[in-house]
Amino acid sequence: MDMATITPMHDSSLLQLMWLASPALPIGGFSYSEGLEAAVESARVTTELEAAAWLLDQLELSLARGDLAVLAQAVPAWRAADANRIAALNTWVLQTRESRELRAQTEQMGRSLLEWLRNHTTATPTQIDLLADLQPSYPLAFALAASATSAPVRECLLSYAFGWAENMVQAAIKSVPLGQSAGQRILSALTAAIPSAIERALAVPDHARQAFAPMLAILSAQHEVQYSRLFRS
Repeated sequence: MDMATITPMHDSSLLQLMWLASPALPIGGFSYSEGLEAAVESARVTTELEAAAWLLDQLELSLARGDLAVLAQAVPAWRAADANRIAALNTWVLQTRESRELRAQTEQMGRSLLEWLRNHTTATPTQIDLLADLQPSYPLAFALAASATSAPVRECLLSYAFGWAENMVQAAIKSVPLGQSAGQRILSALTAAIPSAIERALAVPDHARQAFAPMLAILSAQHEVQYSRLFRS
């Protein structure tokens, strides 16, 4: 690639994407394990290597084919003010959450990010009203926040994926449990895999987008009635 043809991203856009990816963003992401805690309880994940393999599989088989693929289409839809497209993508996300707690997670984080947007100048009142009317899912709320930057879509997906990875590594540290050094090694493996996962997500058309992870759905359903747990999902 000719480096002279690459347009650098503005500092303000980069900082906004870092802000959105931060676990300090008050949307409750830290309180979810997305089925990982149930995998630990059932002894499917008991070591650093098993935790890394579990999260890498989730990135490749679930996130890249589902949420990241939605985000790749939702950011341009927000920028084009395509209300019908936005509504259709949000409906797809809600309908593909295979357990009560997974749906509750995306709805709670979507509502929390909507409230965050209400208190910032990131989105317009019209955009906020549209999102509020949707029973917003987290990917569509994140897409709105990211669309207000001048960042390319690929960089918006990088922000989302890294935020997910950091939250999930923290969940692994607490639930397996693991040490901080092990968590950093897992995060290193995830960050190495994220770019290729995003390239695949960017190429996924509507008919190929999917959310098919049967064991994740089963574990999530079991987690809903798990006797002792740290996480809400």
